[in-house]
Amino acid sequence: MNIGWNVETFFLITGTVLSTIGSIFIMKNNWKQYGILYISSGVVGELLCYFFIITGLYVYPYRILPQISQMPLTLIMTMFPFYVMFGVRYSPARWAYKIPFYWVLVHIGMFGEVIAQNFTRVIKYNRFWDTWDSYTWWWLFLLIFEVIGGILVSKEYRKPIDEGVFTYGKLGWFIVHFILISTVFLAGFFMGMKTLK
Repeated sequence: MNIGWNVETFFLITGTVLSTIGSIFIMKNNWKQYGILYISSGVVGELLCYFFIITGLYVYPYRILPQISQMPLTLIMTMFPFYVMFGVRYSPARWAYKIPFYWVLVHIGMFGEVIAQNFTRVIKYNRFWDTWDSYTWWWLFLLIFEVIGGILVSKEYRKPIDEGVFTYGKLGWFIVHFILISTVFLAGFFMGMKTLK
């Protein structure tokens, strides 16, 4: 077991604990339906990451269980399913509003990944992988599981955010624009720092 007083251990353990708590909070609404969604998204997430590793696109240099896997198993098996279940439970009913909702989720996730890539040893991109590749795959993964979740989870166990909060001048509109603008700015800042090294 590779646990130490460093930012990597804090990042991995905190992410695992928080996403586990969030997952339990959502799954308690229907253990069977959300449980199937949890397992399926976790397995697909693990397989995708493993594929990207064996093809040399990126690596996870620091892992809590390096003898068992080339990936941070616990983080992937909790964070990815939590993100999927959060999206399925709370995304607005219509796609016109699902897109800005998932836009925010993707940007928050990518912000965490950019921090991990640039300031920790949790993940390191190799030659043929960059931020844009991860950004694209975040979108694909979440939207595909939004569709799958719509099949697996009954409407009665979903709690779509009211579409009205996304209209101009409302709190949701402000939050969406604040997160998108700030994360785009910070991503550009970090990329600029990396380019100038």
